[in-house]
Amino acid sequence: MNKVICVLAYDIGTTGVKTCLFKIGEKIDLISYASCGYNLYVLDNGGVEQEPDEWWDAMCRTTAQVLSGTGIKAEQIDGISFCSQMQGVVLVDKDGVPVRRAMSYMDQRAQEELEKGMAHGAQIAGANVAKLMKSLQITGAVAASVKDPVWKYKWVEAHEPENFARTYKWLDVKESLIARMTGECVMTPDSAFAALIYDIRKGREGFSKEMCDMLGVKYAHLPRIIQCTEQAGTLTAKAAKELGLVPGIPVFGGGGDASLIGVAAGAVDPGDTHVYWGTSGWVGTVVEKSVVDTTAMIAAIVGADKGKFLYFAELETAGKCLEWARDRIALDEIDVYEEKIPVNSVYNKMTEIASTVPAGSGGVIFTPWLHGNRCPFEAPDARGMFFNLSLETTEAELVRAVIEGVCYHLRWFLETEEKKVQTSQKLRFAGGGALSDLICQTLADCTGRTVETVASPQNAGSVGAAVLAAVGLGVLHNIGECKKLIPAEKVYNPNAKNKAVYDKTFDVYKKLYASNKRLFKKMNGYKED
Repeated sequence: MNKVICVLAYDIGTTGVKTCLFKIGEKIDLISYASCGYNLYVLDNGGVEQEPDEWWDAMCRTTAQVLSGTGIKAEQIDGISFCSQMQGVVLVDKDGVPVRRAMSYMDQRAQEELEKGMAHGAQIAGANVAKLMKSLQITGAVAASVKDPVWKYKWVEAHEPENFARTYKWLDVKESLIARMTGECVMTPDSAFAALIYDIRKGREGFSKEMCDMLGVKYAHLPRIIQCTEQAGTLTAKAAKELGLVPGIPVFGGGGDASLIGVAAGAVDPGDTHVYWGTSGWVGTVVEKSVVDTTAMIAAIVGADKGKFLYFAELETAGKCLEWARDRIALDEIDVYEEKIPVNSVYNKMTEIASTVPAGSGGVIFTPWLHGNRCPFEAPDARGMFFNLSLETTEAELVRAVIEGVCYHLRWFLETEEKKVQTSQKLRFAGGGALSDLICQTLADCTGRTVETVASPQNAGSVGAAVLAAVGLGVLHNIGECKKLIPAEKVYNPNAKNKAVYDKTFDVYKKLYASNKRLFKKMNGYKED
């Protein structure tokens, strides 16, 4: 690898964009990065939306910041790639302009559409048996969650017929931005699979007309599919002017965050397991065939590397729980105020204080279901709670309990995945949570596994996107080659004494949802069984 390239990578997250500039040759060098937040609109009816123009404005702003002072000119950018949140729904017109705000993966207003489309008749795991079997045969998964994109699509059809009539293509988040950059409406296989109407059978890979007919999707609304490492088009003059770049830069398909975090963590071979802790959280294990556990709502998703899948279990609020604790506990209760400590230092102060508390948080357990839960049980009405508070409970114990609660759920994912596949004893850990020694050690202690972190784990999505561009530009022959460029930087071995404490508490944690299931339904507006 003698050729050195410059790649601009956009990581479009739930709450903000991270824009990174890389040089890639014999290693992956992060030259500069910038981030910018945008809004998440949470509606009373269960809707969660974002404004695509806010994504674009944040990209324009951070692109200028990234190039400033680096000595690298816009003309030296060899390629553009993406990592982004997945399972969004962005409906665009013939000019590529969204007809309404984007519907987030967190949106859960389409309960009626789910029930009409899937949850009727004889059922398994909440899905009609005949439709479930056909879905598993064709797609390797089932659209049985209210948050699955097809039901958002159907919600717009039912509730906003004028917007639906204006729709030309159904895109995901990064695909809508690629369309704005290039004028091309495309979708990568991982995004297409996440729509749960994608045929995974060998030789038939592509959107399934049979699935579209079964679920009532207009096949004409679906874009053409390109590989993650494939060039979607080139940057148009209009987009280049707005971004402060030059026309003609190759724009690659990129990948979704679930597809690329593992790549960036160096977990790319079959059997490799990685853990992610960002706004959301997950556990993913690389497998070579489709695997599904319908009872636990876990499936092997199509990965960025052609021919490989990622057995994937997701928690919708991981880092978001710590953000909640920052705003509701730390900034109010433990003398961590914005006027005294900058907000970007609050997390360090929180984990420093939480580190003074022994494992187990004085018996307090936190459930991280602040926006419902997807697996290993589907429960949009579940909510977070502190269990087993006492007069002696301290603020530091509450903060540590939040960290431990997320780790308990990640352990639950690992144990559930083990029922179907072999996960690795060494976990590659990425995302902002991997910056904290306390979180890393708690994850190791809770799971009883060795935890390894890589350089710049908070920028993992962008690193993965850069790898795809490097393959597309010929610097890497394939995605698997990236592993030698991504060594472990820190290693955390489990503490047996702490593991014993967590074993006891974890057993209680797993029973909290079942014990409160009917109460969650009663409190949060869902009809009881």
